[in-house]
Amino acid sequence: MTDEMQYEASGAPQGSPWFLALVVLFVACLIVANIVAVKVVTIGGLVMPAGIIVFPVSYIVGDVITEVYGFRAARRVIWYGFGANALVVVAIWAAQALPPAPFWRDQAAFESVLGQVPRIVAASLVAYLVGEFANAYVLARMKVATGGRWLWARTIGSSLVGQGLDSTVFIAVAFAGIMPWPVLAGAIVTQWLVKCGYEALATPATYAVCGFLKRREGVDAYDRNIRFTPLSL
Repeated sequence: MTDEMQYEASGAPQGSPWFLALVVLFVACLIVANIVAVKVVTIGGLVMPAGIIVFPVSYIVGDVITEVYGFRAARRVIWYGFGANALVVVAIWAAQALPPAPFWRDQAAFESVLGQVPRIVAASLVAYLVGEFANAYVLARMKVATGGRWLWARTIGSSLVGQGLDSTVFIAVAFAGIMPWPVLAGAIVTQWLVKCGYEALATPATYAVCGFLKRREGVDAYDRNIRFTPLSL
């Protein structure tokens, strides 16, 4: 199968249950991460949002989608995730705004846990788009440049860029002027290293899943001669 045929097969796997499962997992990880991120935890002396337990999985799934199905498929999935997150934000805002029943005494607790500040929400959505598209772009470009070799280098390299941009944009937009700059920089580096370490540890699983899907789906996308704009659907 030629590279061009491989890419055409990657466009939108019609009826593929495996592709659908990846989309569902990707979107679910994003939604869960944004909800649980309101809790701040301490792990090994490092302070970070609880979303760290599941958010890096979205990058791993994004790597698999880009590696197997190509940038065009990944681009659509990224926008699906953005739309789903925006819907969750609007739904939570609407639920918070509705008057509580007279017998329900937990409005303050609801607002405390789920009533995210608009600045935090905006930071999260912008950082997500920047980081995910950068991750997909770098991985797709590196795959062509390496002739499909060294998957570990592509997944880790793309994550270093994507996760770095995600952490920088989110923390800078959300906390600039609130945190001192040294603390802000430290938080960015900490989240970046933890997320990338998470993905590096998952490399064997990424290899296994990509290999399985390529064999099962008969697809191995190489993104040559395509437009990498994030705005095209």
